[in-house]
Amino acid sequence: MKLQSLVLAAATALTMTTAFAVPAGTWSVAAGAHYVDPKSDNGTLNNGLSVDVDGDVRPTISGEYFIANNVGVELLAAIPFHHDFTLNNANGKEIYTGKTQHLPPTLSLQYHFDDYNLPMNVKPFVGVGVNYTMFFKEKLNNSEGLDLKLDDSVGVAGHIGLDIPFAATESFRIDARYMDIKTDATLNGTDIGEIDISPWVYGVAFVKQF
Repeated sequence: MKLQSLVLAAATALTMTTAFAVPAGTWSVAAGAHYVDPKSDNGTLNNGLSVDVDGDVRPTISGEYFIANNVGVELLAAIPFHHDFTLNNANGKEIYTGKTQHLPPTLSLQYHFDDYNLPMNVKPFVGVGVNYTMFFKEKLNNSEGLDLKLDDSVGVAGHIGLDIPFAATESFRIDARYMDIKTDATLNGTDIGEIDISPWVYGVAFVKQF
């Protein structure tokens, strides 16, 4: 289901409240889950094998501190995401399968809108920041003697979302992030090319302000 459909369904289900500016000095915590959806065509390695990385969903938590009215600094954290991947030849035949885990902490500067008279007084927000992705536990299946390593990645991240309030300090959140995640791969210490994951990350969460 597209993000727009999720937004409309959630907005219809919740009662109307009034949206106000979030004052400077406020903290918020969001607990939920996110689905990492890698881009298609994740690159071709130096040996001619193309890469296909699948998605994964995991619980997430974020904290945001508002440095000015409606302006917050947010840090997103999660438990490790798990990704299976395949390496295919030029004919699309699967040659290797493998798996990896990663942690993608993301720091963003965000602006929360208000007083726009949107349905159900939802509060949209936008953000931009930096993502640092740490890869670990890389493994190629059925490939004794082959040691695959993926380098950590640093890239820009964008964030859009809606907070749908149902109490003075509590909201339901729907959001989407773009993360620029590219990692250099080595096999037995030899550089074999770049894997471009660069996913959209879709999530829902319960948000509490303090």
